Amino acid sequence: MNNIIIFIKNPALGKVKTRLAATLGDQKALEIYQRLLDVTRKTVTKVNAKYHLFYSDVIDMDDDWDIQDFDKYLQQGNDLGERMSAAFRNIFLQNGASVLQKVVIIGSDCPALTPDILEMAFTILGDSDVVVGPTFDGGYYLLGMKEYHPALFENISWSTDAVYQETNDRSRELQLNIADLPTLSDIDNEADWNKALLENPDLSH
Repeated sequence: MNNIIIFIKNPALGKVKTRLAATLGDQKALEIYQRLLDVTRKTVTKVNAKYHLFYSDVIDMDDDWDIQDFDKYLQQGNDLGERMSAAFRNIFLQNGASVLQKVVIIGSDCPALTPDILEMAFTILGDSDVVVGPTFDGGYYLLGMKEYHPALFENISWSTDAVYQETNDRSRELQLNIADLPTLSDIDNEADWNKALLENPDLSH
């Protein structure tokens, strides 16, 4: 069974994309984030998988994420690692040990992510224990596994350029076979957004 966990922040003025807001203002940052959410939703729904949406603050049953398609949850934990770990644990336990699981997690700030790359992640998990999608800034836009490995989320320097390398090192320490997806850009600041618009003008619509 293929599962996609999507982590999002509840879209609220002044609460999302603060590095974008620093140069573009809160309203524009919110508009961009809404666009990124739309792109993410359209991307994942082109993939044959079960979709699990995890909100940062409150579960919204009446937003654009249709409850017929997305199981909805609240993120649990004190930092990103704890929240992701809890989400993986939840989905693996929910589906049961008797079912072959492939679970990947993504955020909502990588418009370069395509359905083909998501499909590639699930294919890779046929032969590898872990799959990771690196970003050019040293983080990752996707992490996937077919068994729950909580150590992959412990003592990682979150929100730094060391996240990908530390996750890779931890996988090898655990003697897990890890494979990479293509390296992509995510959206953190105005320069990232402008670059994304050049690569995909449709983002502005």
